[in-house]
Parts: sequence; C-alpha cells; structure tokens
Amino acid sequence: MRESILRNKSYDFALNIVELYKTLASDKREFILSKQLMRSGTSIGANIREAEFAQSSKDFIHKMSIALKEANETDYWLSILKDSNYISIQSFETLCNKNQELIRMLVSTIKTMKNKA
Repeated sequence: MRESILRNKSYDFALNIVELYKTLASDKREFILSKQLMRSGTSIGANIREAEFAQSSKDFIHKMSIALKEANETDYWLSILKDSNYISIQSFETLCNKNQELIRMLVSTIKTMKNKA
C-alpha cells in the first residue's frame, strides 16, 4: 500500500513540476534551471514506476534509491529558483513540502526493504 501512495503522490508532484515549468518558460522566459527541475522532478515518479517491476529486492532498492537522489536534486533546483527570485516563497514552500514528504516516504521504503533483505 505504501508504494501505491508513493506512486500517486510522485505522479501528482510531477504534474505540479510540469505546471511550474510551463509557467517559468512562458512567463519568466527561464529555460535552463526550469528544465533541470523538470528532469529531476519528473524522474522521481518514473523511477518509482520502474521499481514496481524490479527483478529483485536489490533492484527495487536501487530504483528507489535513484528516486531518492532525484528528489534531493529537485530540492536543490527549487532552492535555486526561489533564491534567484524565479518562484515565490509560497510556491517554493508548497513544492518543497511535497518533495520532502516524498523524500521521507522513499527513505522509509528503502529502510524497510533493506531490513527485509
């Protein structure tokens, strides 16, 4: 059940990232930082999806670990966009909180799987 919730939350988060990218590209004419955010922010869910069909527990942990790394990178790009005034503090806090929730869930999932292995 945890992975299902994680899957849904990561998908919704990716949609939020896509919307932010579209806004940054059209309104702010910012393409470099926002493209990096788009790649890492949507990669979280993609790696979680890949983990669903992992060939082993080790493969599952590996895919989830990649998703965790992407979430950490996403946190970095969100901070850069906030500190360079491309996004508001409110947008930053909303997305950062969602991303931190994903990070906590990924860490918990990885720890649980490592304990089972």
